Amino acid sequence: MHFTLLYSTAALATLAFAGPIGGRGENSSPHEGDDHDDGYHSDKGHHGRENFTDFSPFLPDGFPNPSPAQIIKIQERAHGTLPNSPLPTGLSNDSITSFQLIALNEVAEVAFFYELVQNISNNVEGYKLGEGRDRILENLNIILGVEELHALGANAILQANGADPIQPCKYNFPVSDYKSAIGLAATVTDLVVGTLQDVADIFAQNTENGAVRLLSSVIGDESQQEGLFRIVQKKATPAQPFVTTSTRDFAFTALQGFIVPGSCLAVEKIALQTFNPLNVLTPDIKPKTQELEFSFSLEGVDVDVDSLSLVLVNALNKPIVEQLEDVKVDGETVIFTAKFPFDEFLLHGLTIAAVTNEAQSFPDAIAVANQTVFGPGLIEVN
Repeated sequence: MHFTLLYSTAALATLAFAGPIGGRGENSSPHEGDDHDDGYHSDKGHHGRENFTDFSPFLPDGFPNPSPAQIIKIQERAHGTLPNSPLPTGLSNDSITSFQLIALNEVAEVAFFYELVQNISNNVEGYKLGEGRDRILENLNIILGVEELHALGANAILQANGADPIQPCKYNFPVSDYKSAIGLAATVTDLVVGTLQDVADIFAQNTENGAVRLLSSVIGDESQQEGLFRIVQKKATPAQPFVTTSTRDFAFTALQGFIVPGSCLAVEKIALQTFNPLNVLTPDIKPKTQELEFSFSLEGVDVDVDSLSLVLVNALNKPIVEQLEDVKVDGETVIFTAKFPFDEFLLHGLTIAAVTNEAQSFPDAIAVANQTVFGPGLIEVN
């Protein structure tokens, strides 16, 4: 899919966008839902389809190329406006890469939350909610508007720095009901908050301070969303005192797990590493020390399995190195177990697992990513 986001020179100077050139305006053929400021209420459901695999070029509000009037409606639904302060310009290629990743994630989140709102609104099997349904929909519609603004903002920063905006892809989200959808939203949000720590650190190292305040604001908003997801899951709202850090490469790889291969040219343009997949096979992991089961595929990978280690990244602590145990090789598939030392390290919240070249220790998550062969495996506890 190819869509064009074109803004006037004035729009590129601030995050209060001017109208897109050649985009859909208010007089274009409307989709049902255009006049609903409080959310989407389409009569199109997704009954019987486990995964959301296709993202329409335009949502009912014109995203990803809304008119000025449509942006106003998105802002009203999001309970706030795009910042009207000057966009950060003169960014290094490394920082542009960070905003490409941010935009890639935000556009995917728009697709995810739009589908979730549609399924709940249309009482699709698995998404029929009882008491509290209206309140949940109200919150999800706000979140959808917020993610649209985040995506528009990130793409505007890319354009202001001479880079192409990130366009929608086709997506395959592994959810089939409300419970699994909220669980996935919570895990991805945890990963995003952790990755934005990495982005902020990169800005600091590059002495590019212009985007730090904006980025910090987004971290705060994503954390507020995560609080809602944890309440819905009946979990304690603070998962841990220091949110698990991540890296851009881990997030980039994880996001590609939701993108239909070949549907997203942006993936090929982002200068980040993609790891081979690591699967966490143990379901419903409890807060206790235990052996977890994992798997990966050796197809196309030249590696000595005996030289590998499992590394766990949690909070802001030094990564934990564990040995691969009970290793079984079945053709190209490797299944193994490894210790999850919950009690010793209090591994609440998100833990990022990676299979790396053998090492005794790692100083931080960046060092883990630099040695990762398979990953990330995302583990949520509590």
